[in-house]
Amino acid sequence: MKWLIAALLIWAAWKYLKPSGKRRMAAEEVEARAVLGVGPRADAAAIRAAHRRLLAGVHPDRGGSTELARRINAARDVLVGRPTGDGIAPER
Repeated sequence: MKWLIAALLIWAAWKYLKPSGKRRMAAEEVEARAVLGVGPRADAAAIRAAHRRLLAGVHPDRGGSTELARRINAARDVLVGRPTGDGIAPER
């Protein structure tokens, strides 16, 4: 009987204390905002402007780092979504 109670307590602790997907997504968003240097209230236009500004300085075609360009693009994708072919990115 004691092992059943112990198993139930362990399961309950695991169920309620494990990190949820929302926390993980929030951490990704916080990191993306830090990479782009935008605040939590920045709209899609401000995020895109920060993306363009940062990417202009580190673009691989201008001798910049491929890894930095990848991180900046990934941060933009997390915050506003992937760009579509018509030049307008879908909003989340």
